[in-house]
Amino acid sequence: MTAHTTPVFFRPPEGWVGDVIPYHWRGEFWLFYLHETRSGRYDAGMSWHLARTRDFVTYDYAGEVLRHGGPEDQDLHAYTGCVIEAAGEHHLFYTGYNPAFRDKETGQPLQAVMHAVSSDLLTWRKIPADTFYAPGDRHEPADWRDPFVYPTPGGEGYTMLLAARTKSGPERRRGCVARAVSPDLSRWTVTEPFSAPARFLTHECPDLFELDGRWYLVYSEFSEKFTVRYRVGDGPEGPWRAPADDTLDGRAYYAAKTAAGDDGRRYAFGWIPTRLGLRDDGAWEWAGDLAVHELTARPDGTLDVRLPATVREAFGAGVPEAPGTPVTGDWRLTGEGADAAVETADAPATLRLGELPPRCLVTATVRFAPGTRECGLILRGAEDLDEGYFVRLEPTRGRLVFDRWPRTAPGPQQWHIAGDVPHALELERPAALDPDVPHELTVLIDDSAAVAYLDGAVAMSFRMYDRRTGCLGLFVGDGSAEFTDVSVRTRQNGAA
Repeated sequence: MTAHTTPVFFRPPEGWVGDVIPYHWRGEFWLFYLHETRSGRYDAGMSWHLARTRDFVTYDYAGEVLRHGGPEDQDLHAYTGCVIEAAGEHHLFYTGYNPAFRDKETGQPLQAVMHAVSSDLLTWRKIPADTFYAPGDRHEPADWRDPFVYPTPGGEGYTMLLAARTKSGPERRRGCVARAVSPDLSRWTVTEPFSAPARFLTHECPDLFELDGRWYLVYSEFSEKFTVRYRVGDGPEGPWRAPADDTLDGRAYYAAKTAAGDDGRRYAFGWIPTRLGLRDDGAWEWAGDLAVHELTARPDGTLDVRLPATVREAFGAGVPEAPGTPVTGDWRLTGEGADAAVETADAPATLRLGELPPRCLVTATVRFAPGTRECGLILRGAEDLDEGYFVRLEPTRGRLVFDRWPRTAPGPQQWHIAGDVPHALELERPAALDPDVPHELTVLIDDSAAVAYLDGAVAMSFRMYDRRTGCLGLFVGDGSAEFTDVSVRTRQNGAA
């Protein structure tokens, strides 16, 4: 099978994707984003760059569109914000940050909301007179960022949501979604917070949208978990309810903001962070590769997170994998493709399939018996499948996890293998795993970045650095399972 070399997840030629500011206009998604260069010079500043797409498969990279200011300007760093159309113009609101600008009372570095306008989305004129800061009697001056502006539902003028912190309360619980209102997108009055649950350090990148009659408040937080959360309300003012699983993805997906196309389908745009040193055990870093999820609402108002249909279609129908070679356990090969079943497996039973291309879409349907402890896919596995990456269903624990073996570099003693770690920490997702029904497992792989989707409802992003090659495998432990429709698909020739 010939591997297609075109990237799946967007990353600019020189740099990484930070917070994405999506905007749909004239049939295209205009994806403004914070361009991270990792130059090592914090005084170099940060600008907004732009990539456009219609299908999340091909991207037109436009480069820098909103340049940051100089050392003497509030916006030495032009951070996250939003774009809105009003009165025949495009309005861009963003966060201006310069560590040299300090609050006189507290000495903290000031963050400010700043404004720019454009007629073509490519050339922006800044309006310094519209800059405003956090009111000192209500909010901390160092956290006043990520403005999100929308026409006030059922009212006049505009509402702005901001990532902010109140001035009182426990240090780790002051995060809130602040609110400001304006009649003209120029003069802003700060009112009572939009949401102040006293739960997190901050509520970064706030986003609000309506879907199928309900309203959703989305934000990212890094005090409890470094993740994207959402709340559900019956109206644009809430009250806001936290679903049992209130996250869109896991640790390896952050700062997601949403936008809808002309067809009403809504998508979340976030980034899969890189890891320090490009190693599996490296610390998570800020910024990485763009990843796009489609969001759909269930009848109870909770959100499903799935692979966009246009991305799946770009990989075509695919060719079923060959039957494969059992490595451990007694497998029953049931068809010409990689349809296989293990009736019982006390120890893990493994089946080796073909080599995985560096960029591909892996799909499989899995059905397991009641009481089965684990089953799933092995990615980039060794010949004996003892080492590799594991996308594992754990029905008895109700979760989907990402794991790797070895979990760390083996040490001088036999037990120096991180065997006390249950799986690759921070990479697990709650999942409804009913027995005796088919579950669809899909993994989108782009070199080191990947996303696993379960049943078109659960997403889990992750990285695979240490092993860049290897085979696909199937496994079952303590139970029985059947795998059907296993395939590995590469990008079609028409997908650039």
